[in-house]
Amino acid sequence: MGNAALREIAAIEEIPIEELSGSVIAVDAHNWLYRYLTTTVKWTSTSAYTTADGEEVANLIGIVKGLPKFFEHDITPVMVFDGGPSDLKSDEIESRRAQRESYEEDLEVAREEGDPVAIARLESRTQRLTPTIQETSRELFDRLDVPVVEAPAEGEAQAAHIARRGDADYVGSEDYDALLFGAPLTVRQLTSSGDPELMDLDETLATHDLTHEQLIDAAILIGTDFNEGVSGIGPKTALSAIAEHGDLWSVLEARGDSIAHGDRIRALFRDPNVTDDYAFDPTIEPDVGAAREYVADWGVAESEVERGFERLEESIVQTGLDRWS
Repeated sequence: MGNAALREIAAIEEIPIEELSGSVIAVDAHNWLYRYLTTTVKWTSTSAYTTADGEEVANLIGIVKGLPKFFEHDITPVMVFDGGPSDLKSDEIESRRAQRESYEEDLEVAREEGDPVAIARLESRTQRLTPTIQETSRELFDRLDVPVVEAPAEGEAQAAHIARRGDADYVGSEDYDALLFGAPLTVRQLTSSGDPELMDLDETLATHDLTHEQLIDAAILIGTDFNEGVSGIGPKTALSAIAEHGDLWSVLEARGDSIAHGDRIRALFRDPNVTDDYAFDPTIEPDVGAAREYVADWGVAESEVERGFERLEESIVQTGLDRWS
């Protein structure tokens, strides 16, 4: 999910969400969905989002609850979905799988003991974006006229590419790796109730007198989703080492260290697998009636989504008035 240690390097400030009004945000869809999915599962009875044949679609509740924040502030979200992951990420994926399996074992114990608090917590931690969740999310976005872009690889890299091309004003992601993929401005905490954070790439580089390439090298020394960092190197040490030696290879040579596939990891951030083959209209016209029907057809309890749909309808009316005022 991105290296949290990068926060110590990144230029981040909290901003009023009103500053984002009228903007287009290229959202790392998997990142955004997963946060709403886990929150929904943690605080909602499974019966509210489970179909008659046992299919769980908590994502539909999460989407209906999460989208109003965009619409109420006249923000167009463009949901960018991951393609296939890089093979460099296989260790990270395996680690997450092992962790999820451990949680699943704990969940069985909690169920046997009848511990509702532990059950809710562990159910949220064992969530994954199943094929059904992937499909139904796209179909609900379609009914709400929310643009979707399919990335060839990392959704975050594609979102950064869209922003660099000027087709979006911001990238929306919780991952600090957005900096490494070159996102000019990243909005964090879009899934929280308060104001978001703005992460600025140019300001980050200027603050530490770095090039983007040097920032990537520093991050590789610290560790990313694609590699383990060098033992003993944290953010401050990485920055001073890069300042002293200039680049990744010179730092490693001076320390007598190495990083497996360092050149490929570097290239993944510097020249990620992205596409220009996308198109979307930032002026969206949600069909809330069709969305309601779709969610109901999947057996989602009306009580869980009613307020979200009401907020969507209210925001459509309000932003429509604002555009004509």
